[in-house]
Amino acid sequence: MDQLYPAKQNCKLVSSSEETVRFLLDYSKSLSIVSSRGMEFENNLN
Repeated sequence: MDQLYPAKQNCKLVSSSEETVRFLLDYSKSLSIVSSRGMEFENNLN
């Protein structure tokens, strides 16, 4: 098991702009997924 996980991992923090975060939040709020008879329909409510 020791060979699967390296002792030290190099991680970089990613920064994003406030506009990008706002866009993603607004998009996720407007997205609606409806399941019917084994199918999924995605609606983007503008």
